Amino acid sequence: MKNKLLPILIISSTIIFILRLFWVQLINVDDVQLSNKNSVQRVYNYPERGYIFDRNNKLLVENEPYYDLMIIPKDLKEIDTIEFCKILNIDKKTLINKISKAKKFSYFKSSVFLAQISKADYAILQEKLWKYKGFNIQRKSNRNYLLNSASNILGYISEVNDYEINDDSYYESGELIGRQGIEKAYEEQLRGVKGVSYYQKDKFNRITGSYKEGIYDTVYKAANDINLTIDFNLQTYGDSLMINKFGSIIAIEPSSGEILSLVNAPAFDPNLLIGRDRSKNYINLKNDTIGKPLFDRGLQGQYPPGSTFKLVNALIALQENIINDKTTINCNLGHYYSRKRFMKCHCKIGTINNLDKAIYNSCNTYFANIYKQSIEKFPNSSIGLDNWKKHVNSFGFGNFLGYDHPIGRPGLIPGSKYYDKWYPRGGWKAATTISNGIGQGEILTTPMQLANLAATIANRGWFKTPHLVKKISNSKIKKEFTLKKYTTIDSIHYEKIINGMYNVIEKGTAQNAKITGIEVVGKTGTAENFIKINGKRLQLTDHSIFIGFAPKDDPKIAIAVFIENGYWGTRWAAPIASLMMEKYLNKKINRKYLEKYILNGNLIDEYKKPYLKSNFKINE
Repeated sequence: MKNKLLPILIISSTIIFILRLFWVQLINVDDVQLSNKNSVQRVYNYPERGYIFDRNNKLLVENEPYYDLMIIPKDLKEIDTIEFCKILNIDKKTLINKISKAKKFSYFKSSVFLAQISKADYAILQEKLWKYKGFNIQRKSNRNYLLNSASNILGYISEVNDYEINDDSYYESGELIGRQGIEKAYEEQLRGVKGVSYYQKDKFNRITGSYKEGIYDTVYKAANDINLTIDFNLQTYGDSLMINKFGSIIAIEPSSGEILSLVNAPAFDPNLLIGRDRSKNYINLKNDTIGKPLFDRGLQGQYPPGSTFKLVNALIALQENIINDKTTINCNLGHYYSRKRFMKCHCKIGTINNLDKAIYNSCNTYFANIYKQSIEKFPNSSIGLDNWKKHVNSFGFGNFLGYDHPIGRPGLIPGSKYYDKWYPRGGWKAATTISNGIGQGEILTTPMQLANLAATIANRGWFKTPHLVKKISNSKIKKEFTLKKYTTIDSIHYEKIINGMYNVIEKGTAQNAKITGIEVVGKTGTAENFIKINGKRLQLTDHSIFIGFAPKDDPKIAIAVFIENGYWGTRWAAPIASLMMEKYLNKKINRKYLEKYILNGNLIDEYKKPYLKSNFKINE
């Protein structure tokens, strides 16, 4: 055994040595770079970033050339700083700081001195660059957004920061990365993979040719183009309807879960966040304390859903056999009252409502009662509320839904644990939480979740995860976007709700949403609106909400419209939703009178009221 040990050790050591040599010479380029860091220059070859189209192949985002001014500190000579600063539109202090930063990075290697120089500035600089030794130009491409809105969908790109460089070895200083929206969510597909070429340098730092005949060079991998689910014409039309209004419009194709429009208002031009003025423009947008254009209300706004949520409570009551479509409740007092819980109703005193009538009259008394009965069906309120919560969660409420956008909030659907925190000694009952029955109380939802509710009802009990990307060149969308998700409510119950929603349009609270030749179904909502300014809680004008879909029996579009401080659902949200559906289905608008009313509508004074009352400074 001892005689065999030495040969085994020699053979093993030889194999390890050969493998290590193979790794260093042929695989691990990083080791080669480290051992030759002063004699090898690395040059990246960047693929053009992928183009973005709408669902009908309308180009939304393209690329245009820009130029980075590069610096190699070792090659710097004395320069006319006054002229140089004037050409670059920078001051002398900035010049000195940038040179100092470049020297800290590397005295011998090239780094970005000034990024994203425009074609016009490049033309001026190119003529005089020969006078400034140590500087050279590197050509790249930047985004050009052809849609002057939809910034909340598209996002933008900007230089990587130190944290991102440390977090992902792919990126180096001066490179661009997607931020927000599709640019961020699909960064790897849109950027491609950069290639690299290595060049040998002599002792005077001059390139003498390819390093080892280019055996380590790699060719870049082309980026993917992306088709969004967004309809360009519908998106821009929605933008026009939301001028001088704050809120969101979200339209979904029910059968596919494809998002047809995701309008955020107020909007801004995404081109403001590219180029050298990006930081200044970003600060201006961030400092808009009233409009908050960087805040995506459709995905991040959490609001009470108001009367639109009555549809969910009706479905739960049907599933739990609390009611059927013929069950009646007498609104004999014009309000709901139970254990000091008072709730005013829209109905006239003495109105008797069945389910259909309760939906199109939006009867608070009816829905408060069936909510209470749904909870009290069980041995105690905790079990009853958690069963209710299970049903509500199955519609996608209380979570992020899983859409392909990097931002969002989950909303809130309270369960027994939530109320146990507020009532640690117990004592809370169904009546304590009665406001949940009409979509107020502790419930919070996002407009995206409400649009998904409309799509779910349109599909009679199922939905596909809402998503923004329809097609990726040379790739497929995620399988999770193609799967049906079923609610806990049997499909047989949905038709009863849809009949009530149809009558909301025909003879109920949203008759201004009728479209000739199209059967529209929907539900209006009005949500209480509170704000805290300087420590004071103020009640503002209610929010205006509408959800619906069309056509009734062959749904092509489901929609949610949320207008902040819009009074009641029928005033702004319902007609806006109706115009959006007409535009998508008919490709034109016949109701010019209604379109004119919405286009000229202005709620800006409503948004200023609370700040004026509290003497809060307004940034115009």
